[in-house]
Amino acid sequence: MKYYLSAIICLVALTSLAQQESFDLTSYTAPQGWKKETKENIVAYTITDKKKNTWCQIQVVKSTISQGGIDEDFASEWQHLIVANYPVKDTANIYEVQEAEGWKVKGGGGKFTFNNKDAMAMLTTMSGYNRCVSIITLTNTQDYVAQIESFMASVSFTKPNTAADNTGGTTYIVTTTDVPDQTAAPAGFAFCTTNFDDGWTSVVKEDWVEVSKGNIKVLLHYPKAGTIFPADPEPMTNAAWNILVAPRYSNLKNYKTAYVEDFNRPYFGMGYADEIKTGKNVFIVFFRRGGDWIEVVSPDKNIFSQEFGFDAASIRWGAISQYMGGWVVDNSQGNTVNADHGIFDKLDNMANRNKFAVAAADFKGKWTSDYTGVQQLYNVYTGNYAGMNMNQSNEEFVFGAQSTYNWKFLAVNGMVGNAKVSQAKSSGNLTVPNNWQVHFTMIETRARTYHAHWSCMKGARILNLLDADFSGSGIYTKYGLAK
Repeated sequence: MKYYLSAIICLVALTSLAQQESFDLTSYTAPQGWKKETKENIVAYTITDKKKNTWCQIQVVKSTISQGGIDEDFASEWQHLIVANYPVKDTANIYEVQEAEGWKVKGGGGKFTFNNKDAMAMLTTMSGYNRCVSIITLTNTQDYVAQIESFMASVSFTKPNTAADNTGGTTYIVTTTDVPDQTAAPAGFAFCTTNFDDGWTSVVKEDWVEVSKGNIKVLLHYPKAGTIFPADPEPMTNAAWNILVAPRYSNLKNYKTAYVEDFNRPYFGMGYADEIKTGKNVFIVFFRRGGDWIEVVSPDKNIFSQEFGFDAASIRWGAISQYMGGWVVDNSQGNTVNADHGIFDKLDNMANRNKFAVAAADFKGKWTSDYTGVQQLYNVYTGNYAGMNMNQSNEEFVFGAQSTYNWKFLAVNGMVGNAKVSQAKSSGNLTVPNNWQVHFTMIETRARTYHAHWSCMKGARILNLLDADFSGSGIYTKYGLAK
């Protein structure tokens, strides 16, 4: 049986006039009469002819971080998408690389047997802008060649927007992405995916932000009742594990908890278990240090250690000074290594991946930030009560139509009974100079630009702003949507 894959490569277009559907970076005209099935990382279209016992399927695969170029991307995609899933016997028939508008396209195919009949697996991979996109075609007949070619000719791609986070110099590839059903991100926000330049990708999910790189997955769990409460480390870790982790796994083995005695002590739960969804056996590290729970899922303990720089299973209960920073012992080599910032920091800093770009259309409604602080004062000589000093503030943005806003700040401070009130108001228009900043034409006495991003919690988002002219602290003011 002969197949004409070269036609597919030549007909990959970067524009199309027909009404198109979209999945991740890929837009296309769906084949009429084919059954559509949407999964987390793939949209598939299938057609069958029961009388002839023939079939064809086209799969659009969600983009991933590029391996460095079209040759590396095609080789990786061939192994992971074709060889790992279909019994292809012969070597892929590679076709000449095509180029268009910053994308390079490479394709190939191989035969396999399905239900005692010859079939063909064909892979078309596009590489560009630090992203890799693939389309898979599977068929046991030439009857659908015209429809395959028509589909491929309709394909176009969204060019990712590159923006710099000026607060830390990190570059992100930001893509406006259609969120699959299970993602359940709050409606009305442009960005639900952040691709960091060190290879990690964050995606908004219903119960967590999912951060992934290679074969490691990190779940940044949203706050949930019953997972953080006053208790010794073991009962609190166990309770949080049972609520956030256990329902998605089976056959838990070698489970243990641990903590390190420190001012901001880290808590750990860990073990091997089978993922109910995939059946894969994985190593899980469950971690918290001051913030929300972080769950790391990796194929085994060694891969976790290679990525995060320490052996989780070696952690013992109590005060372990070698984990607190400075010159520490590298258990794998017996040498000392510099860990000035603490050996757990890389894992702890995964919480900063809950970070998503802003767009002008995101700014709607009333967003507020409140602060309250009190000091109870006592006479140092007599011990008698000397009153209470109070500091309270409220800041709000009300975003209206056509990028207008009203800003208000109210502060109350001083001794109770003699407190002073100060306030300021401004209004104007906002613009978004890039995906990580917002500019206001007037805040109090002058125009101001803020570093800006969204962070997520269940069913909602938090607006984070930091004055770009005074960003040294790196501390963002957080605003919540007022009801």
